Amino acid sequence: MKKIRYSPDVDAMLIEISDPLRGLRQRPIAYAEDEGQMILHYSSSGELVLIEILEVKQFISLEAFSEAVK
Repeated sequence: MKKIRYSPDVDAMLIEISDPLRGLRQRPIAYAEDEGQMILHYSSSGELVLIEILEVKQFISLEAFSEAVK
């Protein structure tokens, strides 16, 4: 896992699963699937790149999130 971020302006947690850039070949996010309060972003090869959790305060407290990303 590369990075976990919280975006307070939209109350979303972004979890970067795999690097969309690998070597010289750029692999940007090609499409996304809406799974309720989660949006799953995939590369063109079908690899999960990013998970977006919407309304994250319903799932986790900010204190627990702060502990998780230390």
